[in-house]
Amino acid sequence: MSYPEPTYTDGKGEISATYRPASTAANLLTRSGGSTHYLATTETTHGEFGLYRMDMAPRAGGPATHFHRSISESFFILDGTVRIYDGAQWVDATQGDFVYVPQGGLHAFRNDSEAPASMLLLFTPGAPREEYFEKVAEAAQWSEEERTEFFIKHDTYWTD
Repeated sequence: MSYPEPTYTDGKGEISATYRPASTAANLLTRSGGSTHYLATTETTHGEFGLYRMDMAPRAGGPATHFHRSISESFFILDGTVRIYDGAQWVDATQGDFVYVPQGGLHAFRNDSEAPASMLLLFTPGAPREEYFEKVAEAAQWSEEERTEFFIKHDTYWTD
């Protein structure tokens, strides 16, 4: 396997790095007391990837089993215990653990513990997940047709 074709061809380099201090406020606060930080969005990475830090409150639960057709999803646990379903079984992932779910891979995650948990979520290639994170909590109030359209738009296919 070789490197991809170059996307930058000027040869001189440029000043284009993005710095996001750890003290930057969360982009999204959840009803359960958690938060999501948009570290690198598909817009800022020109569609290459999306990277998010999700801080989950104790006993915050999480999404049911689902899969994505066009994006992979990776989990890196920063702190606490996140239960991750790998398509066959639930695994208690803890600090430093990593889980990769390719396109089509069944998965789910949740925080069932009495302590907070924090993880990085990486989506490749990049997809505009921000709208999904911001509106998914409202989906239960929508019609079946609206929910179906929303989840298809955001490449999320539920199995439960």
